[in-house]
Amino acid sequence: MTELSTTAPDLSPAAVEALVRRVYGIEGCTRPLAGERDQNCLVEAADGSRYVLKISNPSESPAIVDFQIAALDHIARMSPAQPVPRVVRTLAGHTHDTVALAGGVQTRVRMLSYLDGIQIRETVRTAAQRRAMGAGLAGLNRALHGFAHPGAAHELLWNVATAHRLGEQLGSLVDGKQRALAQAFMTRFTTHVLPRLASLRSQVIHNDYHLYNVLVAPDDQSRIVGIIDFGDMVHAPLVGEVATAAAFHMAGNADPFEGPAQFVAAYHAVQPLTGAEQEVVADLLATRHLITALISEWRAARYPENRAYIMRHNPAAWEGLAQMADLSRDTARDRLLAGVHVPVQTGVTP
Repeated sequence: MTELSTTAPDLSPAAVEALVRRVYGIEGCTRPLAGERDQNCLVEAADGSRYVLKISNPSESPAIVDFQIAALDHIARMSPAQPVPRVVRTLAGHTHDTVALAGGVQTRVRMLSYLDGIQIRETVRTAAQRRAMGAGLAGLNRALHGFAHPGAAHELLWNVATAHRLGEQLGSLVDGKQRALAQAFMTRFTTHVLPRLASLRSQVIHNDYHLYNVLVAPDDQSRIVGIIDFGDMVHAPLVGEVATAAAFHMAGNADPFEGPAQFVAAYHAVQPLTGAEQEVVADLLATRHLITALISEWRAARYPENRAYIMRHNPAAWEGLAQMADLSRDTARDRLLAGVHVPVQTGVTP
């Protein structure tokens, strides 16, 4: 939990602009962007060009920063049509530089190209958009297939495959009903899912493909023009990527499985899920809601000044868990896979 327990850097705008001038040779103005662990800034150059400067949390391992940079470079080489940021080189031709924070602590600085578009959270949600998102994630996963890096196997609390590490956070939930709900889904994960995960396909995944991190065109809100925020990438089971992304489509429909089912079917059409993956994808969808609730409750209490950002997904997470609480595992699986026309194994324990 180190990187989630350390305050993000907080350089002043003047210091950021001086840094950009020194390292990248860019004269421009900056403004802050939201972030969980890092200090993120929008840089607008005098010629109108825009960039994103990321000042890493000082507790973030250099290997993880290198991993994130290398992944973007890999995608640019292997699948240049993917709408992801490009790494901007420094004046010296490097992928990153360093900056001294308060107390002399050194941390890494990198710059990415800025992607124009509308965050999906600001649009009217449609089936066509969900299908585009599902197919888009499948394409991104194909681009990342085969990519390897020493930093990819790092531990990350936002990895659904390691949700059991958050067990100690259950006791900190103040609301008794929420605590019982979270405990039930943690037991479901540790009993029925965790023992199976080692046998499933794994690779580097984006792990944060949601309505804030996918951009669409202003004139066609089912056309994806940007995928951003690769800060939660990790080497993990591929089905965890699908479940994590699908979880964000439950809210806003009379049938909470309508949106996730459309998303998963579109993903499956491009990158088919195996039978074993289909068996656990609904469980992992619930697990994503579980870890969202636990991590956000813990971090909001620790960093009340950043509460609005930290808690932005919290209500939907608790709602998703409540909607799944009375469903058997078979029922949840079948409803999520309603658009996947491939038979799955039967006999899952309720």
